[in-house]
This record gives sequence, structure tokens and C-alpha cells, in this order.
Amino acid sequence: MQPRLQPNLTIRQIDWQQTIPVRHLVLWPDRPPAFSQVENDAAGQHFGGFIDDTLVCVASVFIEGEQARLRKYATLPQFQGQGVGTQVLSAIFAYLKQAKLSYFWCDARESAIGFYQRFGMQVEGDRFYKSEVAYVKMATKVANLR
Repeated sequence: MQPRLQPNLTIRQIDWQQTIPVRHLVLWPDRPPAFSQVENDAAGQHFGGFIDDTLVCVASVFIEGEQARLRKYATLPQFQGQGVGTQVLSAIFAYLKQAKLSYFWCDARESAIGFYQRFGMQVEGDRFYKSEVAYVKMATKVANLR
């Protein structure tokens, strides 16, 4: 089943500070907002999905050499399952392909494995935990991203 697309969604690069409220609300609502920051946030490329000028989805990409790492990818609960996250991730994939990067990876919550597999990503390695939440590393060659 394909998620429906949001025709009024706009995706653009944003400042890392804009990501914090969405990250906090979706990923770690029981922790202080600072827990949702990444040590090198200022060095990342941050993407936002907007509906009617409201930021509803965020994703941060950190590039090192020819590798890109997705971190702190989050969609507001009321917009989940509507294709918003898929559209944001697809825009990021286009960006990575244009930048001619070779490898893409992320630490995915176990509950999201199926989502990332739809894009051609595969589990690499064993389960691990971050603050009692189960994760796995998922990765693929950028050329294989769907």
C-alpha cells in the first residue's frame, strides 16, 4: 500500500534550531528538548516538510566523505501515515544522489525497519539500545535508494 502524497507539502532546508520542537515532541517527549540535539547539529544539512507554513516533518543529514547519515527524522503524529515523511525522505535521496554520495545509513528504531526497507535499506549488525529504545543500523548504497 502506497501512502497518499501531500500536494501542499513544501520541502526546504532549514536551520538546525528549527528542528528541535518537532524532534522533541516526536522522538523524546519525556526528556528535555536539549536531549533532541545532536552534538554537531550546526554541521548538518537539515530538511523540513511544511504544510501551510507549519513545520510537520524534520530530518537531519550529516555528510562525512562520501557517506551520509540520517539522524533525528521525525513527523508530527497527526501527519504520520499521510506520505509526508516519505516525500521528505525522497527529497533527501534526490539531494544525496545529486551530491554523488555513495553510502547512506541511519540508526533506525526497530519499529521503523519496514519503513526504511521500502526505500531499499537493509539491516546491518545487531540490535542496540539508546535510552532503552531498541535500534538497528540500516544502510544502503545511495544508488540503490528508491
